Amino acid sequence: MSTSTLQLDCPHCHTTNRIPEARVNDGPRCGACKAPILSGAPLSLTQANFMPLARSLDKPLLVDFWAPWCAPCRSFAPTYSQVAQQRNDVVFAKVDTEAESFLGQQFGIRSIPTLALFKRGQELARISGALPASELGRWIDTASNS
Repeated sequence: MSTSTLQLDCPHCHTTNRIPEARVNDGPRCGACKAPILSGAPLSLTQANFMPLARSLDKPLLVDFWAPWCAPCRSFAPTYSQVAQQRNDVVFAKVDTEAESFLGQQFGIRSIPTLALFKRGQELARISGALPASELGRWIDTASNS
């Protein structure tokens, strides 16, 4: 059993939590606010926690690659958060490509927002551009079942 830990910031109260990789699929809760860490709101991912989390999850991981200066990214953020609250079959996350430029380069992000769906560390599908909530939901269903 792995003794490696992930450091994930609670998407609700922003407290950093240490979660053993082997327990990431056990529904971890924030030590401070007790909210579920992997559901209800997108996680902020970094170079340090991206691949360990992506490889450890049983559920697909949907990542929104964005930047704070990007107007379409900012306008898409509420839609992304809304869909994240409605679905528990996918873990939602965000990567700030300005702060985490290495991840943007590693995954060949050429335009933002770009959404990429991962399963066990492997990219399954990708789409660029801001989507309406209904279209985002359909894309997730299609991409995760392909």
